[in-house]
Amino acid sequence: MTTHPPLPTLRPLLDPSPEYAKWRAEEPIRRVTVWGDNSPWLVTRHEDARAVLADPRFSADSTRDGFPGFRPQSPPRAPGQFFMMDPPDHTRLRRVLIPDFTFRRIERLRPAIARICGELLDAMTGEADAVAGAGTATTSPVTQADLVEAYALPLPSLVICELLGVPYEDHDFFQRQARSFSSLASGPEEMLAARKALHTYLGELLARRTREPADDLISRLARDRVATGEVSAPEAVGIASLLLVAGHETTANMFPLAVVALLRHPGQLAALRADPGLWPAAVEELLRHLTVAHSGLRRMATEDVEVAGVRIRAGEGVIVAVQAANRDSSAFADPDTLDVRRDTTGHLAFGHGLHQCIGQSLARAELQVGLPALFDRLPGLRLIAPPENSALTMSTIHGVRSLPVSW
Repeated sequence: MTTHPPLPTLRPLLDPSPEYAKWRAEEPIRRVTVWGDNSPWLVTRHEDARAVLADPRFSADSTRDGFPGFRPQSPPRAPGQFFMMDPPDHTRLRRVLIPDFTFRRIERLRPAIARICGELLDAMTGEADAVAGAGTATTSPVTQADLVEAYALPLPSLVICELLGVPYEDHDFFQRQARSFSSLASGPEEMLAARKALHTYLGELLARRTREPADDLISRLARDRVATGEVSAPEAVGIASLLLVAGHETTANMFPLAVVALLRHPGQLAALRADPGLWPAAVEELLRHLTVAHSGLRRMATEDVEVAGVRIRAGEGVIVAVQAANRDSSAFADPDTLDVRRDTTGHLAFGHGLHQCIGQSLARAELQVGLPALFDRLPGLRLIAPPENSALTMSTIHGVRSLPVSW
């Protein structure tokens, strides 16, 4: 039996695994092993990645036999998990979220995001306590913190809780469940228990919002979708679970890596300080450069398809390595260099095609507001420990467990 190299699971903190550059140059579509004898095709070039992700002959349906999932065993797909479905179910379920994730609606969230950033920075620096205790003796100001715990994780968690209508005081609970979903070390029983706990929680919240609606997404799901029969209650719970987990985890992981990247490229940070109008382009470049969803987008061919001269047969799996495609010199000049002035049009950090991330406008808004707020408030921000020491391993989303900083 032919053996194929394993799909890389470890990487440098700010770059893709080095194997990807070698394979992209030598054999841009090649076989790799993910587990057991499951050896899907790996796509590493930007042009080929876009072609696969836009082609309806490549299925995202994770229930297909031999689908190249992240683990040899995973719990059955839950209702409402439309990112692992094909049309028409994918179209039906994704459509119910479009009104809540339009660019215009997300833009209206920016003042709330800015408020949350300010409150978190007040708490992190001790200024909130100083203001609350005005007229009384105060302790020395806080000059260091774990940026993940104090800012990067609570920011998107608070935002997605506000959008969904989930009480933020329960964030420790849903963050624990999210870690079980994203860890490659989690077995099927652990994942199933985490999903059951989260779905029970959200099912009770959906029932409560059915009786007592509020101005939030879960209430709109209950009133406009479940009550009309457009989606079932289990599907609504699955949609809410997907948003709650994905809506905080990827941005929470992206944030500290973006901070490290800018601190290690002081010229780029200086350019942003000199011209804050560069921040939207800088966020796109950081998304391209870091690509935290580094386990690839998984597909399966439903019929024979030729991609760049390689015949992929029906029933064969494909992994689109977006982190490799985002470093392809045929798409981006000098791709391994961080350049906040770069034109990043076409980057694949949010995927491509009909499964492109529905929450991308929200992630952009959080990063475009949250990063400049941090660097403006703490101009002397610096790292006080090597972030490589806390890099996440065995995770589908790249990041760090903690990021000690001072200012």
